Amino acid sequence: MSTTTSTLAVVTTTLATTTTLATTTTTANPHARPDWLGTRPLPLRPDGHGDAQPTPPELVDRRLETIDHLPPPEGSTFEASIAPIPPDVLARSSWTEECPVTVDDLAYVTMSHLGFDGELHTGEMIVNAAVSEDVVEVFRQLFEARFPIEQMRVITAEEIDAPPTGDWNDTTSFVCRPAVGSTSWSYHAYGLAIDLNPFHNPYLKDGLVLPELAGSYLDRDEVRPGMIVDGDVVTRGFAEIGWDWGGNWNTLKDWMHFSLGGG
Repeated sequence: MSTTTSTLAVVTTTLATTTTLATTTTTANPHARPDWLGTRPLPLRPDGHGDAQPTPPELVDRRLETIDHLPPPEGSTFEASIAPIPPDVLARSSWTEECPVTVDDLAYVTMSHLGFDGELHTGEMIVNAAVSEDVVEVFRQLFEARFPIEQMRVITAEEIDAPPTGDWNDTTSFVCRPAVGSTSWSYHAYGLAIDLNPFHNPYLKDGLVLPELAGSYLDRDEVRPGMIVDGDVVTRGFAEIGWDWGGNWNTLKDWMHFSLGGG
């Protein structure tokens, strides 16, 4: 019997395996908030305000992200609510019995707004109840025009008395305090004034700049997002409800400020 032995050629094929390492590229967040915000008290002037300082490079074209204190809107359309002031909100506000209005004179308003980060956020504001619907209508127009607002929140008494850092940018209405440079109540103390994007729209009088680091925004011809200019959606909206703009004042400029009655 003949046995045929077949030699099998075993071919070993070496497969070249290419391993692709995942490369993670970290892109700096252009809207990141500097970690020093609110932490660097300024030297004081004799009047107790901070000395104006050059605008830090990070804030020359300020487009910082919004810190969410309330849940963001559920949809992409404007949402707002008007209600009595909740006890917890009243407790963290600047209201006291010495203020020129009662709690019943005021209302708690929440409103959608667009942030500089391109996201939708929910802001809060205490305003005089008599003007609450008008205020909501103005901010509805700003929302539809995609006018950016960095923060919209209730200011606390502790913040009013804190050493100035010159970098705040809170859109707000009711703050129980005197007018700047006066012993008389501000219209803010009645909930009849609103400051909008203060850093982008500072106060200027005789060398006093508020916020104190916002000097780069004193040039109103270099228009950047968040700035208020004559004839824009902001000034038109407030004019429609009969409010005056501090950017039109002659003895000083308060570009952030709108009020019913001019104070």
